[in-house]
Amino acid sequence: MGEKLAGKPVVQSLRENIISRVEALKEKEINPTLLLIRVGAREDDLSYERGILKNCDLLGININVLELPVTVSMEELTSVFEKANKDENVHGMMIFRPLPDHLDIDVIQNLIAPEKDIDCMNPVNLERVFEGHSTGFAPCTPKAVIEILKSYQIPLSGANVAVAGRSLVVGKPLAMLLLDENATVTICHSRTKDMPAVTAKADVVVAAIGKAKFMDEKYFGEHSIVIDVGINDDGNGGICGDVDYDQVFDKVKAITPSIGGVGLITTTILLGHVVQACENLTSTKKKPSLV
Repeated sequence: MGEKLAGKPVVQSLRENIISRVEALKEKEINPTLLLIRVGAREDDLSYERGILKNCDLLGININVLELPVTVSMEELTSVFEKANKDENVHGMMIFRPLPDHLDIDVIQNLIAPEKDIDCMNPVNLERVFEGHSTGFAPCTPKAVIEILKSYQIPLSGANVAVAGRSLVVGKPLAMLLLDENATVTICHSRTKDMPAVTAKADVVVAAIGKAKFMDEKYFGEHSIVIDVGINDDGNGGICGDVDYDQVFDKVKAITPSIGGVGLITTTILLGHVVQACENLTSTKKKPSLV
């Protein structure tokens, strides 16, 4: 019988830590504040926004939502970032993606100040992850994977970990974070020969392929600890992961659910970054530090 690695206990622990830090800041009359930038009104953006608003209220974090029309120009958006970068009352910011085609994401990702870049959009923060530096902000989903593994006391030092997926959003930065924990990492992808033979031998398998129920029982062994970060349409109006959870559950040592697993932790990680940014930025106003 497999063990369900639920995200709720991890979130509860993270929330307790964040709330205590927010209270410490407020005792100094400092209110950690997030600027959320939304272009247009996509339903998935609105759903994510509602979740962030709810969690900000729970954690005591201030949030300002700036809604921009889908016709917003690069010049107007640039002005928004420049103003927010200079605003001492904005400690962290993020913009929903994807953006309309006329907005150049390669330019935009460099506009956000690294010290306020809580969603690891600026390449400077991603570079720090690949350099093994603890400064800056790691992408939230890879960091959530590390948090859930640590919370359930799953040993990483010396462990063989297979990461299925090589995106810059999850796969590659996650591999770097795992290396920082002294794991031995194999990255699998669409060109990997006989992927099931690779993943079935690993102690931990992280599914980050982006294909609904792509990984079935042949990808795992009875010793496998499976972390599924996939969020896919199951074709029946529901959500499923990259792993066929129902088929795999009884055949592995432990597995995260597609709903209530890694995804549940990600928003809390994001808001933890707001508090971290606030702590860093208010430690010295003359010279913001990421240390």
